[in-house]
Amino acid sequence: MNTATIHSIDHEGRGVARIHGKTTFITGALPQETVTYQITRSKKHHDEAQATRILTPSPYRTAPACPHYNQCGGCTLQHVHSNVQVAYKQRILEDQLQRLGKVRPQYLLPPIYGQAWGYRHRARLSAHHSQGRTILGFQSRSSHRIVDIQQCPILTPQLASQLGNTRALLQQLNRLHTPVRTIELHHSPAANSLTLHIEHLPKAARAHLIQHAQSLPANWHIWLQTPHQPAQPLLPDSPQLSYSLPEYALTLPYRPGDFTQVNPATNALLVARAIQLLQPQPGERIADLFCGLGNFSLPIAAAGAQVIGIEGSPELTERASQNARLNHLAERARFHSADLFQTTEHTVAGWGYFDKILLDPPRSGAYALVQALHAPYLPHRIVYVSCNPATFARDAAVLVNKGYRFRNAGIVNMFPQTAHVETVGCFDLG
Repeated sequence: MNTATIHSIDHEGRGVARIHGKTTFITGALPQETVTYQITRSKKHHDEAQATRILTPSPYRTAPACPHYNQCGGCTLQHVHSNVQVAYKQRILEDQLQRLGKVRPQYLLPPIYGQAWGYRHRARLSAHHSQGRTILGFQSRSSHRIVDIQQCPILTPQLASQLGNTRALLQQLNRLHTPVRTIELHHSPAANSLTLHIEHLPKAARAHLIQHAQSLPANWHIWLQTPHQPAQPLLPDSPQLSYSLPEYALTLPYRPGDFTQVNPATNALLVARAIQLLQPQPGERIADLFCGLGNFSLPIAAAGAQVIGIEGSPELTERASQNARLNHLAERARFHSADLFQTTEHTVAGWGYFDKILLDPPRSGAYALVQALHAPYLPHRIVYVSCNPATFARDAAVLVNKGYRFRNAGIVNMFPQTAHVETVGCFDLG
């Protein structure tokens, strides 16, 4: 029987042990635990394993709230008390900064905790049709199999309550020769939406969909997403989805398919922290890079600064411009689309000097962009919002090597019950 004592946790939520001089990542194990395990994959420099029995449990271990926890790949930390998850994530950030970036901030910001359950306002689920039965859910933890989800405690009650109804709809559409393999659910204060990803919609299926849409609660609406096209409402006059940033008196409408944070309450706290660190002032020229639909740009403009938002998606920059006009900020907020992953020194020179920059890249980070920053175009402050501590650590090292002082960093628990780590950090020149 293989046994191991766990000394830490990795960025995927796996326990880490050192066995015969080799690092072993053990799924289902927590720091301070002694477990039995079974090797699932052996590599040259490390092994991967599954905990088979917990011999000495951590004092922070708890029973998962979701009946699908052992199969579903969505949540990996439900077996840990919610507050302790945040401490683990803070440690993951510190470890990645030290190990990968060889940097550390002057001080750590207190973590932002957020709501532990029922926080997710947006979800993308997969469907599989076989032998007259429709399975609707998330991908399995250990394979590409779809786990049939009957309930999901991290979804808002409004979304979770529609899982059974949506499954029945997809089953009927499949019988009408319209198989749907991906859906999205959105909840916002003004409206809820079900988006169906389809390739075609025969007349009989459309008629059934319209009938189903008319039977939904008044604030539910159906959207259709066809390949390479923006989502369109099934019925005219469907209300807009939106979220708000109350601290700045902003409302940001969006459409299904637009990128928005799944946790709007914690997003508002993240925005507040980023703006507090950035400290935009009237008259400053500030860049919001990877700006999306204006999540940070509009609060910057609301503070009186001139903001230039740049984003790879023309659809999102158009939405950002619309949101600026809606919130009476168009005079201080301008947007354009560009591939920021191809940023060069020539690109940076073309932008001109910015007093400050806010970065909010996807998981791959902003390596080309931070590498391209150079005098005389180095802003005196950079606030970096990251959804991947490994690429944040890599990019932080680049900034420090360019003469930036790594003032602070801290985590934001945007995705409780998962190992996902959201980070915000601040860098000052000189």
